[in-house]
Order: sequence, then C-alpha cells, then structure tokens
Amino acid sequence: MILSRIIPTLLLSERGLYKTRRFGDPVYLGDPVNVINIYNEKQVDEIVVFDIDAHRTGQIDWDMLKQMAGECFMPLCYGGGITTVDQIQAILGLGIEKVSVNSAAYGDIDFIRKAVAEAGSQSIAATIDYRRDATGTAMCYSHGGTRGQGISVTDHARRLVDAGVGEIVIYDIDRDGMKTGYDLETIRKVTDAVDIPVVCCGGVRDVPDLREGLLAGASACAAGSLFCFIGRLDAVLITYPNPEKLETELRDAAVIVT
Repeated sequence: MILSRIIPTLLLSERGLYKTRRFGDPVYLGDPVNVINIYNEKQVDEIVVFDIDAHRTGQIDWDMLKQMAGECFMPLCYGGGITTVDQIQAILGLGIEKVSVNSAAYGDIDFIRKAVAEAGSQSIAATIDYRRDATGTAMCYSHGGTRGQGISVTDHARRLVDAGVGEIVIYDIDRDGMKTGYDLETIRKVTDAVDIPVVCCGGVRDVPDLREGLLAGASACAAGSLFCFIGRLDAVLITYPNPEKLETELRDAAVIVT
C-alpha cells in the first residue's frame, strides 16, 4: 500500500463539476454526487473540492456541501469562500475532514491562527495559487487567480506555517490543465522552506508526473485532468489509476507500507 496520497481535485461551479485550463475554459464533468460515488468505488485516497465561484459570489453552497459530505466515503477537503471561523466549524460539522483557506489568509493572517486554535492544525489547510513573474519567481495570486498579492510562494508558505496550518496545497495556475508536468523547482523550494506536508497541483499528464512530484519533495500529489479525461481528444471519463499501477510506478518515490 502506498502511504503518499494521490488526490483528485474537483472544481465546483454552479452545482456542477468542471475542469479548467489555466483557471479558465471550464469543461463540464458531471454531477458532484455522481462523481464522488465513482471515486468511492475507486477507493481513492482523498478528494479535494474547490468552489471556484465562491470568491466572487461570497456564498458557500451549503446544500451541495451536505450532499457531498453525505456521500463521500473517503477524506474530503473543501475550499472556497471561507472567511470566518464559524463557517469552518460548520463545514467540519458536516463531516468534512479539512478546510482549505486561500484568499482570506492574505488580508488577515490572524484569521488562520484563530481557525487553528478552534479546529486544530490537522483540520486547517491553506491553498496557494501562483504563477511566475518576469523574473521567474513564483508569486501568489488570490480570488481565483485574478489578484496578485505581491508575495512569493515560499514567503507566504512560511507565514502560513507560523500561523499554524497543518498542510499547504500549491497550485500552479499556468500549468493547470496543460499536462506539462509539475513545477518541480517550486515544489522543491516550498518543501525545503516548511516542515509540514505540501501537496502539489497543476500540470499532471500521467502517473510518472506524480512520481516526479513526490521525488521533488511533495508529501502528496493532486491532479484534475488525469482523473477526468481520457484519450487525445480529452473525452470525459471519471477514473483513477489502479493500486497496482500506482505501487509499481511510484515505489521509489512514495513511502510504502505493508
């Protein structure tokens, strides 16, 4: 059994699931509850769901969250539109194991400290969306990748760790959906800079890319296209590699337990 987690990333929009390219050009994948049931059958390690509308609407779709939490048999992490500790407590109260905060962490890092104090670091993750600037530095963006924050990924990651988060997801905007592989340099820099689990996301084409992410230092690998498209024309097919394939191809990169 592979200890390193391999995680499908699902993007929620208007009560449907979508896959984006560079945070745009959304392609419809299906009904969230149906997709989660498929992943139940596939026995995936964990699911991350990001509501990509919530930063704009300021609303969390509580009914949809309840439905997903009620159907999901594996650990579930939710992010999108989270701005208060009361919201975090309500989300966790649905049976969702983790929440991931993104935009709200820039304006008030004390919000993260309060959330950790209330829920514990194991329940609080943070997502860092980023793209490289003209100098090649990975810089943070918020609100669905629309607002530059003027801080590097590594500096922000250190701030988040100091505030007590238990995990960081780094999401490469420019590689999202492009199938060009992970940004290994940034993975190495962030994992060298912090002492908590780092999950990488953005750019996976196939299982060997997951291996490279783990070898670069990530504790877990997340992906979207790999788990929802098939073939040259990207036909929609919700899938997940079989455990034997993962164990064979990731053996030298992941921690194996028997």
